[in-house]
Amino acid sequence: MKGHLKYNMTVGETQKNTRLITLIVLMLLLVTSFAVCLGIGRVRVPVIQVVRILLSNFFTLKQTWTDSMYSVVMVIRLPRLVANIIVGSALALSGATYQGLFKNPLVSPDLLGVSNGAGVGASMAILLGMSGLGIQISAFLCSFLAVGLTVWIASRFVSRDNLVLVLSGIIVSGFMSSLLSFFRYSADPNSSLPRIVFWLMGSMAPIRFNDIAIVIIPIAVCSTILIGVSWKINVISLGADEAQTLGVDIRKFRGICIICSTIITSSVVSISGTIGWFGLVIPHIGRLLVGSVHEYLLPVSMVAGGVFMIILDTTARTITAGELPISVMTGLIGAPVFAYILLRRKNNF
Repeated sequence: MKGHLKYNMTVGETQKNTRLITLIVLMLLLVTSFAVCLGIGRVRVPVIQVVRILLSNFFTLKQTWTDSMYSVVMVIRLPRLVANIIVGSALALSGATYQGLFKNPLVSPDLLGVSNGAGVGASMAILLGMSGLGIQISAFLCSFLAVGLTVWIASRFVSRDNLVLVLSGIIVSGFMSSLLSFFRYSADPNSSLPRIVFWLMGSMAPIRFNDIAIVIIPIAVCSTILIGVSWKINVISLGADEAQTLGVDIRKFRGICIICSTIITSSVVSISGTIGWFGLVIPHIGRLLVGSVHEYLLPVSMVAGGVFMIILDTTARTITAGELPISVMTGLIGAPVFAYILLRRKNNF
């Protein structure tokens, strides 16, 4: 008996160390990809020059770079890559939270109508001729309105299980999608319509540090809360009775997670537009790396999300003479990757 217990403790410690090593490797990969991709584009900047340019903002260094290199790295690419990390990690965190909360590996951050609601808000703002900030605020508020409507519809039913909430989200998403189609049909094809389509396809190109400053605090606060209560998601996966036995108020906890995930997703979508597949696929990659223990899955998914978003967005802006919308890249890459993951785990479905 003692030998068996000692074996289990050894295996548990080994798994913990493996997960920590995986997280550290991903963080190193994030830093490396960040530095390398800062130098990739139409204007090539060697990695050593990228590092020196970044350090020159904190230390006095002899200038070995041109002024154009400095502008490209600091003004154009740096805010974009910072946005890559924030958007990628936020969508991955929301996706992993929803999948654990609803005990369904096929749900994504826009489950409750966030993306379509944001699209409606952005479209209305564009049709009204609002500025970039107005579009962001409108997208954020309408995405929150969509989720609020979803929760309100679900609350009208006697049953309080997850299926009712999911079905309510489908209803609201369908309604918002119809409104979105109406706005696109009504838009001027020479001015408003291209802006609406471009926003709906997602892009990091227009994002600057002032846009990031608007959303970074709510994203950081809500992300901290979700990671702090991640162990309760493991408890919920055991079932309602077990969760109540361990003192977890399922309705209250689910409400907190939905609010935090909605704030995170709404904030991200308001500055980047809608990005499909990402929040669905990245948590599955996280599970392949560290399993379904959410204390590790959530941070690993966040770091992996940042890495993959940097790579995908850099590819989108360099693969052609123009620039592909980020949703095109996430769809082209995400669908085959997700199919591969499903085929590998087909015995679990």
